[in-house]
Amino acid sequence: MRGLLIVNPQATSTRGNGADLVARSLDGLVDLRVAYTRYRGHARELAASAAEDLVVVLGGDGAINEVVNGLRDRHRPGPGGAPLPLLAAIPGGGGNVFTRALGLPPDAAKASAKIRELLAAGEYRTIGLALAGERYFTFSAGLGMDAEVVHHVEGLRARGHRESQALFVRAILRRYYSGTDRRRPALTLERDGQPPVNGLFLGIVTNSAPWTYFRGRPLLPRPGVDFSSGLDVLALSRLNMPTILGLILQMMRTTSRNGPPRGRHVLAATGLDSFTIRCSRPTAFHVDGEYLGEVESVKFQFVPQALRVVSPCLFRGVHTKPPGPPGPPRTRPASHPAPPRTRRVGCPTSRHLPKFGDPVSGGGVEDKGPVEAGVSHFWGGCGGGWRGVVEPCRDVGAIRA
Repeated sequence: MRGLLIVNPQATSTRGNGADLVARSLDGLVDLRVAYTRYRGHARELAASAAEDLVVVLGGDGAINEVVNGLRDRHRPGPGGAPLPLLAAIPGGGGNVFTRALGLPPDAAKASAKIRELLAAGEYRTIGLALAGERYFTFSAGLGMDAEVVHHVEGLRARGHRESQALFVRAILRRYYSGTDRRRPALTLERDGQPPVNGLFLGIVTNSAPWTYFRGRPLLPRPGVDFSSGLDVLALSRLNMPTILGLILQMMRTTSRNGPPRGRHVLAATGLDSFTIRCSRPTAFHVDGEYLGEVESVKFQFVPQALRVVSPCLFRGVHTKPPGPPGPPRTRPASHPAPPRTRRVGCPTSRHLPKFGDPVSGGGVEDKGPVEAGVSHFWGGCGGGWRGVVEPCRDVGAIRA
C-alpha cells in the first residue's frame, strides 16, 4: 500500500521526530512519502493532489480539517469521480478531539501503533461529515463567543504562546469581560418546517461527541452520538457566567438518563439534516477550532457516508469488534461446574468493557444473561450510569493493499 504522510511541524505536540516515529511504526506495511506543511491551507492542497491509497496526517484538529477538505475536493459525483483515499489521523495538537472521538489513543506513539494494527487487520469505518457553507468539518463548528475565543487563542499562539487549557480559560474570560457583545443577540436559527428562533447569542454545532475536552473529561452536548447521528445544535439566549457555567456542567454530566443540556436560556436541537444560522451583524465563525472570519449566514448540512477513516469499530464511545465465527464448544468436567459469571461494568472508558456473549450487571441489579447484538443494557458507574446497545459495527470494511 502506498501512503502520504502530511505533517504539520507547527502543531502543539509534533515538534521533533514525530514524522520519524510514524514512519518507523508503519515501516514494512505502507510505502510512505512524507510532506511537511509550510503555510495555512497547504495540508488541503497536499491532500487534494495525493495519488496514494492512504493519507496519514500528523497534526492537530485544524490540520486534520484541512486534509479532510482536501480529500473531499477530489470527490466528483458520478462514474468519473476519483475514489477517495483512506484517511488515518494521528494526534499531534493540543485538543485532538477528532482522533479521540474515533477511539484512538491521545499519544502519537500509541496512536501510530494502533493505526498499524488496524491497517494490518484491514479495519476502517465510513463516517459522516458536516458541511458549513462550502467547508467540511469533522466534529464541531461555532458562531459567536465560541469562535471569538478560538480567534483570540490563535492570536496568542502566533505571538509565541503554547496552546493549553489554561490559555483557553484566560481567553474565555478576556472575551467575556471585554470582547463579546452580551447585550444584543445576533443569531437566528432556521429549520425546515419550524418557526425561526431568534435572540440567540452563541451557537455550537456538533457532528459527533464530545464537543471538546476539559482536563481530560469529555463535554457531551448529547449522549450516545457518533459520526452518523446527524447534526446537533446548542444555543444560548442569555450570555452570562451562570448560564455558561451551567451549560458546561451539564455537558460534563450528560448521560442517556438526563439527555442533552436544558434550561430556560438553552436551546438544544438534535439529529438535524440541515438548517441555517443567520446573523444580524457580522459574527465570528470557526470549524474544528480553525477561525474562518466573520459571517452573516451559514447553512449547515449533514453528509452521510462521506469519508473512510482508519479507526477501531466504535459504538457510542465503546471499542468493540464484530463477532467472529463461533468456535468449538468448551466442555468442563461434571465434577467441576463453572460458577455463574457476573461482573459490574464501570464507565464506557473503563478497560473492563462487555464483549459479545459476556454477561453484564448494572444499576445495582445483576443480569446474568449474555450481551447480545442489538440488546440494550444499563451499565452502572460514571456518576449515574450509561445506557447503550452492544452491536457489531456496520461500517467496517476491508482495506485492499
